[in-house]
Amino acid sequence: MHLFFNTIWLILTHKSFLWILLFINIVGTVYGYDWYMWQLVMTEPRFWIFVPDSPTASLFFCLAIIGWLLNKNFKLFEALALITLVKYGLWAVVMNIWTLIETGSIGWVGWMLVISHFAMAVQAVLYSPFYRFGVGHIIIASIWTLHNDVIDYVFGQMPIYSNLMTYMNQIGYFTFWLSVACIGLAYYLWKRRDRLQIGQT
Repeated sequence: MHLFFNTIWLILTHKSFLWILLFINIVGTVYGYDWYMWQLVMTEPRFWIFVPDSPTASLFFCLAIIGWLLNKNFKLFEALALITLVKYGLWAVVMNIWTLIETGSIGWVGWMLVISHFAMAVQAVLYSPFYRFGVGHIIIASIWTLHNDVIDYVFGQMPIYSNLMTYMNQIGYFTFWLSVACIGLAYYLWKRRDRLQIGQT
């Protein structure tokens, strides 16, 4: 079993696979920005950067992958990618399942979003051994993430789910604590790596 997991990890970390992963995430990022175009049309330009949450998260991950392919660590993008990919990946899964409960159906597009966004969260955690961000990067990424929540739920720029708009207060509360949990995950992974490095010295 140990040999099996080592083989899988060697495949996942091979540069050829990282190029494939980068391509998949670029396609997903472009698709995601296109998905939000209708909402951006009705959004004030000053809020544009805060509206397409999921594609911006996958963009951060694309930049992190590019760093790995160059044998570098773009540490701030790694922290941003981890926190926001897990956050918006799980958020979209919950929102689509909630929509299913409310309406009885989400169609194939809804299920595609569930699967793709869950995969976003999984890849962010799966590649955590590659991350080299420090506590300063976590703080900056945390400010970005929580500020985005304020823009979304105080200034009303959250992603629009027409069947769930009457639950915006509850969704905002859930999103805030999901952000805190994802920030906590980033801190845990940083602290765990820090302890392992100390133990190896």
